[in-house]
Amino acid sequence: MSTENPPRRTRERPRPNRRGRSRTLERVQELHDAPLAPLTTFRLGGPAARLVTATTDAEVIAAVREADAAGTPLLVIGGGSNLVIGDEGFAGTALVIATRGFELTGTRLELAAGEVWTDAVARTVEAGLAGVECLAGIPGSAGATPIQNVGAYGQEVSSTITEVIAYDRRGGETVTLSNEECAFSYRHSRFKADPERYVVLRVRFELEDADGLSAPLKYAETARALGVEAGERVPLASARETVLKLRAGKGMVLDPEDHDTWSAGSFFTNPILTDEQFAHFHARVRERLGEGVEPPAYPAGEGHTKTSAAWLIDKAGFTKGYGDGPARISGKHTLALTNRGSATTEDLLTLAREVVAGVRDAFGITLVNEPVTVGVSL
Repeated sequence: MSTENPPRRTRERPRPNRRGRSRTLERVQELHDAPLAPLTTFRLGGPAARLVTATTDAEVIAAVREADAAGTPLLVIGGGSNLVIGDEGFAGTALVIATRGFELTGTRLELAAGEVWTDAVARTVEAGLAGVECLAGIPGSAGATPIQNVGAYGQEVSSTITEVIAYDRRGGETVTLSNEECAFSYRHSRFKADPERYVVLRVRFELEDADGLSAPLKYAETARALGVEAGERVPLASARETVLKLRAGKGMVLDPEDHDTWSAGSFFTNPILTDEQFAHFHARVRERLGEGVEPPAYPAGEGHTKTSAAWLIDKAGFTKGYGDGPARISGKHTLALTNRGSATTEDLLTLAREVVAGVRDAFGITLVNEPVTVGVSL
């Protein structure tokens, strides 16, 4: 499927007045030289030249149109759980999407982009519907989930998303994209591939009524913790609670008092290797760690194998708690880089670059960061 297939168009309402400014936008909260660090789970980054908070779709669209008309750089912020913002900040308009909306009709769910994802998951479990229960505890907003194709513990949002309603900045209109048109793949989507084009407004899901049971468990760790075999179903609440406990044990549930959670969760994606690349990697593992050591290997489509970034980091010598500065690897999980309270973004990037270089030297694999970087890069 070509990602250039035109999505369906729908009309939108906000129009500029004679001064060129949307009447809708006049009602939104606006700040200047505004701190961005408190809006991110890393608690890092400099200020935005201008910060706008929008609470309706119309306000979101008006803010985007105004920035685009003026040629002003735009940074869209949801829950801030996947952002690494440079210490210099953002010389443009930062738009916080604070829209709310949870509409459940039978097994069909529509979420406003600003809905808190963890709360939405809890409500679907309370309603007895399966499909996202193993995505409990993931910080951030609903609108961010299709961008990253958020996934954990054997579930991805791409398996339940039916449509995404977004503002198309290129076309200047609201569009509805089907699941296929979203071009989902591992931690990727049409939205991530073209980040300057779409602003997600609403996300629609099709969930499952399985008489209070979860979807079949796909992740071995979750199944073991619940005392069942992979592929079995368990009570929805048990699945959600178990995932929350597993995540908390790895510092992956936000806690203001725990610096191990001052992170973006998994900082690196799991590498997907071709058969040839995996063979070279396997040889490096045997050379470094011994003949009897087998690296993690998971099917990832024909001719491809996925391995574990956390395993690579650990075996390259970056163990839990690594580092002696204000940015360190989590004491609970090697895949999380953390701000111990006084770090700068540059401190974090220095650590990330050290990890990337160490893994590359040890195993010939270059890790790729999962969070979006703003004004900086690895």
